[in-house]
Amino acid sequence: QLQASGGGLVQPGGSLRLSCSASGFTLDRYAMGWFRQAPGKEREGVSCMTSGGVVLYYGDAVKGRFTAFRDNAKNTVYLEMNSLKPEDTAVYYCAADVEPNDRCIGTLMLYWGPGTQVTVSS
Repeated sequence: QLQASGGGLVQPGGSLRLSCSASGFTLDRYAMGWFRQAPGKEREGVSCMTSGGVVLYYGDAVKGRFTAFRDNAKNTVYLEMNSLKPEDTAVYYCAADVEPNDRCIGTLMLYWGPGTQVTVSS
């Protein structure tokens, strides 16, 4: 099972680091993705990377502000979020699949975990 954590309430311009860990399996064989869904909006891909940590995709809305990386030794994937904006408010999910997902399409991801809420507000 995947579990995203690290969400919370942050002021605009602030930073958060999300983590995604797995229980029952190791992540180093899986391509990973971060996705988010804001109220009333469709789920969107935030970032997707290969099993080796090569980032294939960042959404246009987060380029230059978010950084995805992984530490396979810790069986954890991260999303570093800087310069947060109110429009980044969403539930963030991590997902895994055996194949790389260079367009970060959510329906292609096989495993999902519960999301973590990120709220950007003053």
